[in-house]
Amino acid sequence: MTKLSVNINKIATLRNARGGNVPNLLTVAKDIEEFGAQGITIHPRPDERHIRYADARDLKNIVTTEYNIEGNPNQKFIELVLAIKPTQVTLVPDAEDAITSNAGWDTIKHQDFLKEVIQTFKSNNIRTSIFVDPISTIIEHAAKTGTDRIELYTESYAHNYSLATTAEEKEAAIAPFTKAALTANTVGLGINAGHDLSLDNIRYFKENVPNLLEVSIGHALICEALYLGLDNVINMYLHKIK
Repeated sequence: MTKLSVNINKIATLRNARGGNVPNLLTVAKDIEEFGAQGITIHPRPDERHIRYADARDLKNIVTTEYNIEGNPNQKFIELVLAIKPTQVTLVPDAEDAITSNAGWDTIKHQDFLKEVIQTFKSNNIRTSIFVDPISTIIEHAAKTGTDRIELYTESYAHNYSLATTAEEKEAAIAPFTKAALTANTVGLGINAGHDLSLDNIRYFKENVPNLLEVSIGHALICEALYLGLDNVINMYLHKIK
């Protein structure tokens, strides 16, 4: 079964725009779980422009499904994750000033660093995932770090799928991800995916990526919910990834 983890960064962004506590991030997280999502994802950044480190700690007492914390594993991030002990930590190599994640790890160049960080998290019983581009050699070397899973960076799929007008063009959009998933299956890595997945493209992705365990969706889901409602949108996603 493919699980849906909802990234609530955008809820925090909306709250922070006016100060105060509206919308209440903790209440929204609880509601998202009640609506059927199987996980909550957050991605705190050093400037705390959306999710605050205090939010990450407060959510530990709220989330009853899977709790996934994403981020660049600098020392402050590592200390936060070790203090909270979420279900999963997803390592993302984003720069401090990045608007959003825009590349996966070079698991060859950074293999020793990743091994060390992953061992720290796994020794604390935290499942680990590495954010990667759909490149077989990168995935093969990801397996050597000791990680439990990879998260496929799906921006290129979403972009190319949105431009596709024929079956052949859709196949071309998904082909690198199908190949990447087959590689991950071969080397024993679980597969997550995220970035720009939406109601428009999620079903085709799910149908063509074997053994997809989890999708993490935030920006598109929150935008769609403005028109369709959060409860409705979550259940639309659940239907599409059955």
